Amino acid sequence: MTELPEIRDDEPLARHTTIGTGGTARHYAEPASVSQLQAVLAHAEASAWPVEVIGLGSNLLVHDDGVDALVLRLVGELASVTIDGKTMVAGGGATNAVCLHRARDAGLGGFEFAAAIPGTAGGGVRMNAGAYGSDWSEITRSVLVVDARGTHELGVGDLGLSYRHSGLIPGQVVAEVRYELIPRDPSVIRASASALLAKRKASQPTNKRTFGSVFKNPSPDLGAGQAIEACGLKGYVIGGAVISPVHANFIENVANATTADAVALMAEARRRVYERYGIVLKHEVRFLGPIVLPAL
Repeated sequence: MTELPEIRDDEPLARHTTIGTGGTARHYAEPASVSQLQAVLAHAEASAWPVEVIGLGSNLLVHDDGVDALVLRLVGELASVTIDGKTMVAGGGATNAVCLHRARDAGLGGFEFAAAIPGTAGGGVRMNAGAYGSDWSEITRSVLVVDARGTHELGVGDLGLSYRHSGLIPGQVVAEVRYELIPRDPSVIRASASALLAKRKASQPTNKRTFGSVFKNPSPDLGAGQAIEACGLKGYVIGGAVISPVHANFIENVANATTADAVALMAEARRRVYERYGIVLKHEVRFLGPIVLPAL
């Protein structure tokens, strides 16, 4: 019988999120193998605990009162990266930065767009993450998903990937991703990734505490940041949080912000954009805990 990973109670999640706000997780664990992950998911189901996975803590906003769930961060084997021919195999907890470096060193291209996405392989699948015209659906061949009952191999066509969405349900955890990449000169990969990183640094608050993009773009012709900026909200402050003066679809933690501060800014941005454009912005950031945006 596989030993469970250590399960800690009342783990502060602000230290595990990129924006640095929010309360505690009722339970927290860091499984390091597929067998440990399956065992802890079975334990959670038997204990009637909801399960959440936090990756690097980007694209995440945790309620100030915390979350009544088992929160997982994948480590060890579940964060490793290997190369097999034109296939890159990444643990669900593997960072995009490490994946990019391994692919480049192996002369495999196609992953360069992820240089602009701070996160993990599993998180990329769950939200079909994307940037600069590419997304996970284009490079993913298959995934290994683990739940309380065991492991399941899913092809990319089984994942229901669309714009910032997948068909994965609560309790399903991406343990491994198999990427199908293409041979490319490492110097070309390096130059392409460097150019995208420079573009990101020039247009986004990469040196500030944020959770990443706040809202999904409402249409190809109107970006969320563009709409929010048109409403005069760049630099708008509530509490310790501010709508980024660099890019209006980001919220910065500038002075010990709370999640409530960030949610209030999101609500104001949605209200103003709705009044100006008649468009209801949909949040891209994932909520943990009982966070609800007010109705328009």
